[in-house]
Amino acid sequence: MLADAAGWISTNRRKHDLASQYTTRHIWKLAWPIILSNITVPLLGLVDTAVVGHLPDSRYLAAVTLGATLFSFLYWGFGFLRMGTTGLTSQAVGRENDSDVRLLLAQSLVMAATIGLALILLSHPLIDFGLWLLDGSEAAMRLAADYAHIRIFSAPVVLANYAILGWFIGQQKTRITLAILLLTNGVNIVLDLLFVVGFGLASDGVAWASLIADYSALAFGLWRVAVHCRQLGGSLSRQALWVWGHYSALIRVNQHLFVRTLGLLFAQAFFTAQGANFGDTVLAANAVLLQFIMLVSFALDGFANAAEALTGRSVGRRDWSDFGAAVGAAGKLSLLVAGGSMLLFAVAGNGLISLLTDLPEVRTTAADYLPWMIAMPALAVWSYLLDGVFIGATESRAMRDTVWLALACYLPVWWLTQDYGNHGLWFAFLFFTLVRSTSLAFCYLYYRRTR
Repeated sequence: MLADAAGWISTNRRKHDLASQYTTRHIWKLAWPIILSNITVPLLGLVDTAVVGHLPDSRYLAAVTLGATLFSFLYWGFGFLRMGTTGLTSQAVGRENDSDVRLLLAQSLVMAATIGLALILLSHPLIDFGLWLLDGSEAAMRLAADYAHIRIFSAPVVLANYAILGWFIGQQKTRITLAILLLTNGVNIVLDLLFVVGFGLASDGVAWASLIADYSALAFGLWRVAVHCRQLGGSLSRQALWVWGHYSALIRVNQHLFVRTLGLLFAQAFFTAQGANFGDTVLAANAVLLQFIMLVSFALDGFANAAEALTGRSVGRRDWSDFGAAVGAAGKLSLLVAGGSMLLFAVAGNGLISLLTDLPEVRTTAADYLPWMIAMPALAVWSYLLDGVFIGATESRAMRDTVWLALACYLPVWWLTQDYGNHGLWFAFLFFTLVRSTSLAFCYLYYRRTR
């Protein structure tokens, strides 16, 4: 009897280990295209800066910086179209309901077109208000407004691309998302060089390059959708597409994600604004250190996106064992990256700072606050991972509530630590991250226990 029990335990342990290894390999297979595609984003920013930075007047660079910042915040605010589509699509895949997979993309594209056209119609007050908040010089603001009035016509296209990317991630087709993003950024870089260096255009040339690149990406993405739909079963219900009630799940998920994103935008903007109160040197030092967060996020986002697809599929199948295995595997890889990042920042942080700035006073100031940045990955890793888990589970209410709970703690802590200057600001920002990660962890434990 004991021998049989021992054999049964051993066999099941081997099966569990094999399943975990397969899931870990599968997480990496899904994550690496997203990590690689993330790297192309700062590359595009560097090219934009380089081509405009060599023009004879610095106002062109200032205009592109202002305009690009405006659209980064504007489009990031509607990033729920990517996340919500991923979660619901992955669950439809788990249910093996190809008709729902088709319908979700169509619904997301309708929402993207509606929101995008609304942004175009409201473009004048939106652009004026956004640039007023950014507060540049008069000459730079005029050029930035010209840049923005060109780029705003990409709004429906950018949002549609979000939906397409989310749809493919939800089906674990991350290599297609890599191809779309490589095409977008590749076309953008080539057209930057052609319009600015070749044709002699300035900041408006950068705007036209981005606009054309976005439309090129949509054309390519729709072609990939058409190819993929030939392999799907089911059919698209056109009647359901135009019935408002059939959008309830997508709207429920997306509205919570939208409010959650507003909270994150506020937290980031508040940190930047308060840092600016300490002078240009501290502001620049904070900006350098925040680039470290971007560096870590490349990998953590990749694992979180993989977790979205796998956990969503598990929820669709109601397979909680597979759900736990996916979270565990994504967690192991995320913790490995976080630990490696902390070690890298501790050992080579000053060297990385030197790569990002030549200004001695900025280097010295950034080094003073480097310990806060070393601690950040250990706190932030959980929020990245569990955001991905909850997107896959379409539990966006928990994501919304935890961000605003963290904000409710962030602001009082900042107020209480103002006497400590920028150190107090960094402490408050890390505390915001800690509260967010901890509350997400409690939500996750509750979710598992109730399932």
